[in-house]
Amino acid sequence: MNHSENPGRRAFLTHSGKAVAACALLGAGGQLAYAADPTSGTGEASRAMSSISEKQYYLDNVRLESAFDWQGDTVVSTKTELMTLEIRDGKIAALLANHKHPDATLPRYDAGGYLLLPAMRDMHIHLDKTFYGGPWRALSRPEGTTIMDMIELERKLLPELQPYTRERAGKLIDLLQSKGTSVARSHCNIEPVSGLKNLENLMAVLEQRKDGFQCEIVAFPQHGLLLSKSEPLMREAMQAGAHYAGGLDPTNVDGAMEKSLDTMFQIAIDYKKGVDIHLHETSPAGVAAVNYMIETVEKTPELKGKLTISHAFALATLSPQQVDETATRMAAQGITIASTVPIGTLHMPLSQLKQKGVFVITGTDSVIDHWSPFGLGDMLEKANLYAQLYIRPNEFTLSRSLAIATGDVLPLDDKGQRAWPKAQDDASFVLVDASCSAEAVARISPRAVTFHRGSLVWGNVAKA
Repeated sequence: MNHSENPGRRAFLTHSGKAVAACALLGAGGQLAYAADPTSGTGEASRAMSSISEKQYYLDNVRLESAFDWQGDTVVSTKTELMTLEIRDGKIAALLANHKHPDATLPRYDAGGYLLLPAMRDMHIHLDKTFYGGPWRALSRPEGTTIMDMIELERKLLPELQPYTRERAGKLIDLLQSKGTSVARSHCNIEPVSGLKNLENLMAVLEQRKDGFQCEIVAFPQHGLLLSKSEPLMREAMQAGAHYAGGLDPTNVDGAMEKSLDTMFQIAIDYKKGVDIHLHETSPAGVAAVNYMIETVEKTPELKGKLTISHAFALATLSPQQVDETATRMAAQGITIASTVPIGTLHMPLSQLKQKGVFVITGTDSVIDHWSPFGLGDMLEKANLYAQLYIRPNEFTLSRSLAIATGDVLPLDDKGQRAWPKAQDDASFVLVDASCSAEAVARISPRAVTFHRGSLVWGNVAKA
């Protein structure tokens, strides 16, 4: 499709880069806060919210982890203390003794003794296509349904969903914030059926919500980069401001592994963007694709630290020795694995990858859509699943499991020294009804309040 077929696209491409830049992970924060609409009927994110309008204030009675309690070499519990945080211009300006207020003129708020945890990060979600926020709907997927069947379904369904993209993306952001998430990476359909419309709609929502929610965008050729001839649209999406070039199953969908991957990488290189590919393939072709991508990054310095392989189910087919060898190469090139922590027959080597230094992140993926009727939008639930599936649970390992939900940000380091929060960290955090990180992971403890860069974006705190 050329520009003459859509007179509004040229203006969209010209102006949208500035808008999406404000939604990037390093964008500026502000004070406008959004709450879930109590009348939305969706249930999960329906809670009234108090506002904090000041750019500088104290937050008293914050429960912070202070140390591990050791018996010999074993962590038996986690120590905490109540402290006051001084928040200024979206940052944690100082950690103070509880109720210590050097400037008595500043407003004070009460955290109620809730545990402070880092902001949750949903690093694999599809905000642009969901049933969430609309009527309940569970589509039938008969046994034997293939990804090609799902692509054909999408071609018919997307025009029906598109008028609701902005409204439902907003409701989904409400849900994420209610679970403590204020940082995300959303894949966004780029293919001939949607054109750039889903991207335009998603960027408009993220621009509106930028003061309370940070989100990167992956231009995602859901119908196959080569199969749907989406390269021109992908390039337009890069110009419009998408942060990552995506891809999908280069053998099973595109039928040409090397050409598909080379095209994806070249788009990213041409626009100096990252890469985030959906790789579901569990056949030898999936392993071959992983190896080809690692080799490509090894030979292409500008791609180092810029590749995320989402799902990466092929890694579950490798022997432990093969995982070690692959993970060592991945870690050396800064390659990230984004796993949704699947349950079922696939046993992903996530803990082994982490041990070898691979950055492992997680995300919701689907939230009540045509791919799956499940999905709670809860990163703490993902940490809990990771802990149940991949570790021997104890106080120490449960506390470490939180890292998959927070982008490796943990209150205590492995020696029990405070690693977070520190002065000048972003004031992005969640208050949780738990005594420590280990309990929060094990019990998926309720979230009480979510802050993003000093702004209260969900929940209530009392003014002292």
